[in-house]
Amino acid sequence: MAKNFVEELRWRGMLAQIMPGTEELLNKETVTAYLGTDPTADSLHIGHLCGIMMLRHLQRCGHKPIILVGGATGMIGDPSGKSQERNLLDAETLYHNQECIKRQVAKFLDFNAEGPTKAEMVNNYDWMKDFSFLDFAREVGKHITVNYMMAKESVQQRLNGTARDGLSFTEFTYQLLQGYDFLHLYKTKGCKLQLGGNDQWGNMTTGTELIRRKLGQEAEAFALTCPLITKADGKKFGKTESGNVWLDPARTSPYAFYQFWLNVSDEDAERYIKIFTSLDKETIDALVEEHKQDPGRRTLQRRLAEEVTVMVHSQEALDMAIEASNILFGKSTKESLMKLDEQTLLDVFDGVPRFALDKSLLGQAAVELFTRDDVKVFASKGEMRKLVQGGGVSVNKEKLTAFDKPVTSDDLINGKYILVQRGKKNYFLITVK
Repeated sequence: MAKNFVEELRWRGMLAQIMPGTEELLNKETVTAYLGTDPTADSLHIGHLCGIMMLRHLQRCGHKPIILVGGATGMIGDPSGKSQERNLLDAETLYHNQECIKRQVAKFLDFNAEGPTKAEMVNNYDWMKDFSFLDFAREVGKHITVNYMMAKESVQQRLNGTARDGLSFTEFTYQLLQGYDFLHLYKTKGCKLQLGGNDQWGNMTTGTELIRRKLGQEAEAFALTCPLITKADGKKFGKTESGNVWLDPARTSPYAFYQFWLNVSDEDAERYIKIFTSLDKETIDALVEEHKQDPGRRTLQRRLAEEVTVMVHSQEALDMAIEASNILFGKSTKESLMKLDEQTLLDVFDGVPRFALDKSLLGQAAVELFTRDDVKVFASKGEMRKLVQGGGVSVNKEKLTAFDKPVTSDDLINGKYILVQRGKKNYFLITVK
């Protein structure tokens, strides 16, 4: 027996608004539903994940997901929740971004499923590129009044001066373009439901309205939104000091990705594990209970970080992220340090003191190199000698047994880094150029 999609979203805290009749429709037939995503970058970030997870649950509940890449609308910009217009992209960039996004989404949805639940990706540029302005005015524009469009909250916010630049005509028409996407998918794919974030509710209901006005009151079209995810302190979810947390490992290393989830608060972990994993209710309830017994073990955060990292990256990426975490916090070897790629190494030692050393100085004794004025790992040669004799100095995770041991190019990680550890917790990263 297939699960009830709306119930699944409800207990997970993934349901914000739902049009009357939506649940009944989902219970009586296999429903095709779509969610739009914006192709302005060649990677999704974790802010997109709630929507992608909605599509994943939809497919698992026996329905058909369509992910729409907004190639046409990406050339324009959407006023919803934004205070400025977007930069417009060219067709080549949009196509490249679309292909990258599809590869990422394929980890969540089954594009090879047999039967009616097979996932599909479409691009609205394909049906908008030959649509003339006159056609658009006649086919779409005459069915929706300006009064109806003006009443939308996203339009009101821009007009009432919360944004610096007002609202361009291009952006004003965005809700009609999104509405037309729904109409097009309704007619060509039998798509009756649009999913999206709660900031899209206005655009989505314009689509259901357009379908009814074009095709008659009996045309069934529905909308369902998920809440906009925030952190317990009310701040925006998915942003760190360095910006977005991306799904692309070249933009956010699997180690940094894993650490993001590992470091969320207890309160957020309890919400996020329902939203961002496919674990069932019993498993999650048991994890929550276990976490409450001993919050210090961070049971929820660990399981959340593991599940999401494997889903977005792979088991290998998770293993490497855990191994990288152990380098900083646990016992590890030179071998595990040497396995790290450059980005992970820099992420692991983000924030530790860094020095630069000229390559021509290699071959000198460690005590000469690590007490230089420009590489001040130790205050003096005497301090370093004492610490080495007491077993308190490591180079690349190996105990330094002689303070005058030469440091050579064989000691370089990735051909250009040396990691010096003073005592248990003081790390220094030296870049050799």
